[in-house]
Amino acid sequence: MDRQNLTLLTDLYELTMMQGYFKNKDRNETVIFDAFYRNNPCDGGFAICAGLEQVIQYIKELRFEEEDIAYLASLGIFEQDFLDYLRDFHFSGDIYAIPEGTVMFPREPMVKVIAPIMEAQLVETAILNIINHQSLIATKAARVCFAARGDGIMEFGLRRAQGPDAGTYGARAAMIGGCIATSNVLAGQLFDVPVKGTHAHSWIMSFPDEYTAFKSYADMYPSACILLVDTYDTLKSGVPNAIKVFTEMREAGIPLTFYGIRLDSGDLAYLSKKARKMLDAAGFTDAVISASNDLDENLIDSLKVQGATITSWGVGTNLITSKDNPSFGGVYKLAAIQDKNGNFIPKIKLSENSEKVTNPGNKVIYRIYEKESGKIKADLICLADEVYNEADDLLLFDPLEPWKKTKLKGGTYTMRPIMEQIFKSGECVYTSPKVMDIRAYCQKELDTLWDETRRLVNPHKVYVDLSKKLYDVKLELLDQMGEK
Repeated sequence: MDRQNLTLLTDLYELTMMQGYFKNKDRNETVIFDAFYRNNPCDGGFAICAGLEQVIQYIKELRFEEEDIAYLASLGIFEQDFLDYLRDFHFSGDIYAIPEGTVMFPREPMVKVIAPIMEAQLVETAILNIINHQSLIATKAARVCFAARGDGIMEFGLRRAQGPDAGTYGARAAMIGGCIATSNVLAGQLFDVPVKGTHAHSWIMSFPDEYTAFKSYADMYPSACILLVDTYDTLKSGVPNAIKVFTEMREAGIPLTFYGIRLDSGDLAYLSKKARKMLDAAGFTDAVISASNDLDENLIDSLKVQGATITSWGVGTNLITSKDNPSFGGVYKLAAIQDKNGNFIPKIKLSENSEKVTNPGNKVIYRIYEKESGKIKADLICLADEVYNEADDLLLFDPLEPWKKTKLKGGTYTMRPIMEQIFKSGECVYTSPKVMDIRAYCQKELDTLWDETRRLVNPHKVYVDLSKKLYDVKLELLDQMGEK
């Protein structure tokens, strides 16, 4: 994690293709690649873009050190003139991207790279690695937070993450998606996000009895006193001992600013309701009841339906690994090649699966909102030179089922481009916001979704449409390919 230069964080075939371009093509030929995904994680209705700040750092540090050159030479597949070229390699192209925290949908470019073909090819693997991972965890976090219906979600999956990077950058993404804090202290330091935690069962077990363990913890942390009550017997021992400690604190005049219990096993709905009655009867109506134990959005939603009195949730394994959907599925495809006159010639990839047929050309994305509600009506992918007027009627149609059409009357909708320029001629022209600012922006983005799109099961899918001009270009290329 200390090494910022991730140049060799790539698949070997990116480098072998680079050498092929070096030997057989104009190395300065400019191309456009799009990074996008085809299906929302967890069968959901949306995804959250995350990871752009790390992509920026990767591009800034993109260079081949002498030790990298020596290693590549040792493989015996790269010629000396190509290795010499790599010594002076740097990224000189343009990059556009959907900002972190933005709601996004399948088939629209998350990242667009416009660069000489060798440069655009090299950055594929790292961009996908970074964006895929963090977007996956941010999306999962948004689902978990939605299920909690306003309760705080703490991310604490570090010990179950697939390594330090996944645990730390996953915590970053989880914060973007809506978590209120993480247990990961390194993530707290690196990204300036809140860190929280209680104590383990081992703390209780290391003392002669449960009460003494609780009392010692309360003496040290009176303003953050969440006691784990299920080490021995939750209702017969844990909750009564916690109440005893809280009573002593109150009698001693110690302010009970943030205090309560944590449940980590058993029937969380039943135990939380019983514990709530016991705490309320003792006068601790504002005591927090937090819970953990292999939680995810579906279990939290179920517990809410059952009337669980839990108001704070610790989510670990199932969040940091997105256990039910462990990969994001982003891809990186060639969309256009610039000719000698500076025009971009659209390129298309065919497939037996219609969803894998790519959208060609130099594209931008417009987000269309219903003016009255401010909710997302659709996204429109169009060619970069197209211009729209919100006063005009707008015809939208499904590119896979073009007979499905919607006409928006002029004045009833608003549009905004959702991609921003990140690099221009190799120089970064974008400043990444702080993580907590991205989190706040993400919450506003989520508010633009209809409730039907946010529901956990069988959500309404937001349409991602193609402009008529782009659709015609795509059909023309498909016809040309069919004739070959």
